[in-house]
Amino acid sequence: MKSYKIILISALFFFIYGNAGAQNVIHLNDKTFKENVWNYEKNKEWKYEGNKPVIIDFYADWCRPCKMIAPHLKAIQAEYGNKLQVYKINTDKNPQLANLFGIRSIPTVLFVPADGNYKQVVGYRSKEQFEEIVGNILKVEK
Repeated sequence: MKSYKIILISALFFFIYGNAGAQNVIHLNDKTFKENVWNYEKNKEWKYEGNKPVIIDFYADWCRPCKMIAPHLKAIQAEYGNKLQVYKINTDKNPQLANLFGIRSIPTVLFVPADGNYKQVVGYRSKEQFEEIVGNILKVEK
């Protein structure tokens, strides 16, 4: 019984403190998009509001390829930690944001480096392909 308590306490400690540097994938809506990515009402031309590279996944709950890339992006967020941020935007709930970028097919993923000039990728990609894009476009290493 005592060993179970030690294991449980150890697991709880790791869960709380072991992931202190890790970030989570963040879901954006119109308001949080304007705060973190681009305030398109204030700036008619693209102007990235952030200070670190981001990946923005435009998805829908019913989209099978979107569901297939979700674990890849979650893993990338965990592995790269504070070096970048992964955002997700549900196109069914935020169609105006998809329209801003002329998105007609999902999944569409934007890769926005710190300098703000984004690259748009459409369709399924493997985790390895995403990591290659992160290195080449976002200039971020693990």
